[in-house]
Amino acid sequence: MGGEVYVGLMSGTSLDGITAAVVRFHGNQAELLASIVRPYTEGQRRRLERVMAEPVPAAEWCRLAFDLGGWLADAAVAVIAEAGVSRAEIVAIASHGQTVWHEPGHSTWQLGQPAVIAERTGLRVISDFRVRDVAAGGQGAPLVPMADAMLFAAPEGWRALQNLGGIGNVTVVPPARGDTTSVRAFDTGPGVMVIDGVVRALVSDTRYDVDGRLARAGTPIAEVVAAALADPYFAAEPPKSTGREHFSAAYIEAFIVRCGNASPADIVATAVALTAASIADAYRRFIPEPIADVVISGGGARNPALVDALRAALAPLPVRAFDQVFFDGEAKEAVAFAFLAYLHCHGLPGNIPSATGARGSRVLGVATPP
Repeated sequence: MGGEVYVGLMSGTSLDGITAAVVRFHGNQAELLASIVRPYTEGQRRRLERVMAEPVPAAEWCRLAFDLGGWLADAAVAVIAEAGVSRAEIVAIASHGQTVWHEPGHSTWQLGQPAVIAERTGLRVISDFRVRDVAAGGQGAPLVPMADAMLFAAPEGWRALQNLGGIGNVTVVPPARGDTTSVRAFDTGPGVMVIDGVVRALVSDTRYDVDGRLARAGTPIAEVVAAALADPYFAAEPPKSTGREHFSAAYIEAFIVRCGNASPADIVATAVALTAASIADAYRRFIPEPIADVVISGGGARNPALVDALRAALAPLPVRAFDQVFFDGEAKEAVAFAFLAYLHCHGLPGNIPSATGARGSRVLGVATPP
C-alpha cells in the first residue's frame, strides 16, 4: 500500500471531547483509515473547565495533565483498533492536547502528558506543536494551514477552508497542492464558542443548540450584532489568534446582558448572526484573493442555522461541507496534526510564518520515544 501511517489526537476549545484519526500519507494525499470521537464525561469536562476558570492548586493541574494523557491514550488505542492496522505500521502519534492557556505572541500551554500516551501505546508521541512557533515570535496559531495548503487545496481557483470549532479560523490557499508561499490564515473569532456558551447559560441541561432549532425559532437582534462587531479583535490585522481567554464566560455573560429581555431563542439567533457576520467581515477586510469556494468543517458545520447564516453572509460564494469534498470533516483537525507529526519525523517545518507571524519556518513538536 505504501505511505506512512500516523495517529492524530485533537481536543478543541469547545471541550466536546477527543477526536482521534488514523491516516496514511502518500505524498500530498491523506487517506483516512478510521476516525472516532470520544465525548468527555460531565466530570471530565468540569475538571477541564475548572482549571481554565479558577485558581487551582498545582496538584490539581498535575493530576489533570496525567489523567488527560490517559484519556488521549484511550482514544488512540480505540481508533487504532477501529482502523485495523498493527502498531508496527504506525510511525507516531500526534497529540495536540488541550489548550488551557493561549496568550498570542507570549505563551501557550497544551495539557495532556505525552509520556502517558507513549507508555500506554508503545508508540512514539509528538506533542507541544505550538510552543516552538511562539518561541520564534509567532502566535502559535493557526497551525492547520500547512495541512490545508499541502492536502486540501483546490485543483483550480483559490479556496477558503473555514473551521467552525470553538474558535473560527480560515486558511486561504492558492490552486494546486503544495504552494505555501501565498497562504493567508488567521482566527476569525468565535466559531461555536459564543453560541454554545449562550445555550448553556440559558437552557438547563443543554450543551449546544441541537440542529440549530433554537436559533431557527428566534430573530437576531441587529444592534447587538453591530455592537459586538466593534470588539477590537475583529479589526486587528492578521496574523492573529484568539481563544477562550478573550471570548470567555465574562464575554458571554455581557453578550446576554446586551440582549436585554429577549427570549433565549432570539439570543441564540443573535449569537449565530454574530459568528456568521464576524467571518464575513473578516473575509471583506483581510482576504483580497479571488476566492472560488469556501469549505467548512468543525462542529459548527453540523449546525444548520449557522451554516445557513454563513451562506447568506458570504453570498454569492459557494459554501460546501468538508465531507462533500474530502472525508468526514470531524476528523480534519486530527488529520492536520497527524500531518504535522509526519513533517516533524521528516525534519520538515510545520508552521507558515505568514499565518503565525513567526520569524521563520520551524520544525514543530517535541518527541517522546516509545
